[in-house]
Amino acid sequence: MSSRKRKIAVGGIFHETNTFAPGLTELDAFRGEWISGMDAFLERYEGTRTSMGGVIEAVAALGAELAPGLYAAATPSGMVASAAAEQLLVEFIDSIDAEADGLVIIMHGAMVAEGYPDLEGECLRRLRARFGDGFPIAMTLDLHGNISPDMAELADFIVGYDTYPHIDMFERAVDAVGLLVHLIEGDIAPVRSYVHTGMLITPQAMLTTDGFMKELMEAAFSLKSDPRVLNVTVVGGFPYSDVADAGMTFVVTTDGDPDLAERCASKLAGMAIGRKDEFKVDYLPPNEAIQAALAFEEGRVILAEGSDNVGGGAPADATHVLALLVGVPKQALIVIRDADAINSAITAGIGGQFSKTIGGKSGHMHGEPVAVQGIVRHLFDGNYRHRGAYMTGHQAFMGRTAVIECGKLTIILTEKRVAPWDPGHILSVGLDPKDFHLIVVKSAIAWQTAFGTYPRKVIHVDSPGCCSANLSHFQYGNILRPIYPFDSEPLPRYRVYES
Repeated sequence: MSSRKRKIAVGGIFHETNTFAPGLTELDAFRGEWISGMDAFLERYEGTRTSMGGVIEAVAALGAELAPGLYAAATPSGMVASAAAEQLLVEFIDSIDAEADGLVIIMHGAMVAEGYPDLEGECLRRLRARFGDGFPIAMTLDLHGNISPDMAELADFIVGYDTYPHIDMFERAVDAVGLLVHLIEGDIAPVRSYVHTGMLITPQAMLTTDGFMKELMEAAFSLKSDPRVLNVTVVGGFPYSDVADAGMTFVVTTDGDPDLAERCASKLAGMAIGRKDEFKVDYLPPNEAIQAALAFEEGRVILAEGSDNVGGGAPADATHVLALLVGVPKQALIVIRDADAINSAITAGIGGQFSKTIGGKSGHMHGEPVAVQGIVRHLFDGNYRHRGAYMTGHQAFMGRTAVIECGKLTIILTEKRVAPWDPGHILSVGLDPKDFHLIVVKSAIAWQTAFGTYPRKVIHVDSPGCCSANLSHFQYGNILRPIYPFDSEPLPRYRVYES
């Protein structure tokens, strides 16, 4: 770096939008993590294994000056309301320091709002309008982003997570800062090759520690061994956003070599398309899944109810599995969001009798309310910090929480939707996963960062819901065709961009 101290801005708007989920996501959904200014940014993120923590550490290590703008995030949910999106965009763009030498923008990649099917692309367009085409921008993205051509063109670098479950957002943010500073100093000339594979892949097929996705990631890592390759991003996509660019994409960034970037991206796309059938997922209907779990004598079974995946925008109150667990003969655990039922539990008090219909209040897709009777065993304010590998140190909030014991079925009732990303999800209410024969998780794969050492068997459940692994449940209107699995032959789309 030169002797002049560089100023690196950071901020972002983070939301994974499920356009099939019920309801609109309003601005209030972002208020739980609406962080602006240096003091608030450092207090919230310094020392955490988050993207924001990675930027803080990397900027400090390089001797640069950090300039935090607005960072706002909401739990995955339905379409973002137009007014909320507009306010987020305006406040974020205005918050970026006009004197910054470059920007790291932390986004998900699958944010959709009314009027903005590609909100990340719209955000980049507005940044370019304010700061110009020559302003260095590095964008970090979730592995479940839907990368549009505009995103690939308008960001100098797109740096995606390499892991699912996601445990490397800190490291990828460090990478983004390093690349950004090299560009600021004029050491590199990034060229990006973008390929959309023409395939919709479900999250259950994107596990990066095993199977074909692991092979695909390893192929990407091997390409990075060439010093001319600055970054390789493999993005599995988010099939629950019904937008034109939903699906698996690759972005390869090289130092001034468009032919090399295109060859690398084409190699990865060819590998993925050629083995597309390896992305298929096996699952069982709820009744068969529960019977298989109970028949597994060794116990410690995970029933992954991916159709109600909180991390994918689902409401967390689906009852297709819950309804079949009432009276279960072996110890079972499930988490259900129901703010109204929480009030009843608090009224009953610890040790009190609980009798109420719970869940099933988000529409027909997620089932009907289920009558349960039990005893209130614990009440909790819902605050805890992540202690596992995912975003270690991050503050989590379930809202008011109650533990209801209904015979051998234990129900954790939460006021807020919270994904099972961390063991604190269970441990914070005084429960031990090892005490249960089966645990239902409202998740596709990310539950592994909370229960990775627990299961001896995993069963994926095929129930209705806005995050179902069975994509035939959905009526798409905006995805570009042909696209796999709805069409037999994917149609890949290629672009090359220079900064």
